[in-house]
Amino acid sequence: MKNPPVMDATTRRWRVALFLFMLATGVSMASWVARTPAVRDALDVTTGSMGLVLFGLSVGSMAGVLASGGLVRRRGGRRVIAAGAGLLVAGLLVIAGGAALEVSAGVFCGLALFGAGMGLAEVAFNIEGAAVERTLGRPVLPVLHGCFSLGTVVGALLGMGLTAVRFPVGWHLAAVAVAVAAAGVWTVRAVPAGTGQEEADPEDPADSDAASAAGSEGGGRHPDGIRGQLAVWRDRRLVLIGLIVLAMAFAEGSANDWLPLLMVDGHGTSATAGSLTFMLFAVAMTTGRFTGGPLLVRYGPAAVVRASALVAAAGVALVVFSDDALLAGAAVVLWGLGASLGFPVTISAAGEGVRNASARVAAVSTAGYAAFLVGPPSLGFLADHVGLRNAMVVVLVLLGGAALITRALRTPPSGEGEEPPGTPAPGARQSDLV
Repeated sequence: MKNPPVMDATTRRWRVALFLFMLATGVSMASWVARTPAVRDALDVTTGSMGLVLFGLSVGSMAGVLASGGLVRRRGGRRVIAAGAGLLVAGLLVIAGGAALEVSAGVFCGLALFGAGMGLAEVAFNIEGAAVERTLGRPVLPVLHGCFSLGTVVGALLGMGLTAVRFPVGWHLAAVAVAVAAAGVWTVRAVPAGTGQEEADPEDPADSDAASAAGSEGGGRHPDGIRGQLAVWRDRRLVLIGLIVLAMAFAEGSANDWLPLLMVDGHGTSATAGSLTFMLFAVAMTTGRFTGGPLLVRYGPAAVVRASALVAAAGVALVVFSDDALLAGAAVVLWGLGASLGFPVTISAAGEGVRNASARVAAVSTAGYAAFLVGPPSLGFLADHVGLRNAMVVVLVLLGGAALITRALRTPPSGEGEEPPGTPAPGARQSDLV
């Protein structure tokens, strides 16, 4: 077996920088979530009104996710990460100010900025992480996402502790903003320029039409228009990978959105027990992502994701169908372990064996984050009719379907025609392919 390349100092710094900032984003997200009740009390609003305030996070996140892929292809990952970090810091500071001044509109705007920064940075980080994987010849994305999960655990514990001592929420979030800013500056300096940047193929109608519509400002770079971004989905393998990431991201997002309430309303536990159950899920996710690398090397992504989907499905089934609250609580470990590798491994597989890797990674990342952010809230509408436990059967079905199509995650043979129309020309600039 061919030994993987030795990691040089530049690549090591690149990888550590990505890990550090993903950890910081996880801390920032969990810090906000942990202090949501305190913010609601500071604003003195009803639960329904707080729901409208929280909508700012969804709006900003989807805007950032949808814009990120095209911006990376035009400007490169480092610039997009810098922009995302700036928006994250600005968002946290605006949220802190809005909470301190008791202004709901301020918190809404802060969440929109925070969500946009998160969306921009997340997709760019997946493209950067996939590039590091290709440089090293071994898995990086699972640990990268594991750093985010670890950050959520740290942020949740920090938020619980500061809440217990009644530390002002504004000062808490402002301090987190300073930490994120420091991590962002160091990360941007360590990430090489141009990763993910691509040139348009003048012989491809989709590229030339979109480039013409964009005008001379595009400078000949890969188009950001809808046609250019949708071109990669003409590849059947990528469509199957997209379906897998939809299912796995939906399973992860459903737990993040509904697990505490599922335990309280569905199994009659206390609110504290519901929160502890979610913490157990987060720890399982973190463990799975940090320990999954050797499994991927030994068994390959297709087998690992198939097993992961089945393990997650077993956990969801026990939570849904068991009437024993203790057993259901323990089953979230299976749910978390099974869901942990699905997102990063499918993103990694999207960029293997083909030239237009950054566009494909961006497309799959966008699909996954859309499922993560938009899909789980839709379960609430279904739960109004069938109950939250029964609504989770949708997650179970999606996981079962994903397990049936994991062969798409196998690396295509060298030279196999995987690229759809719209693939950049062989001489195009793709700094992320090394």
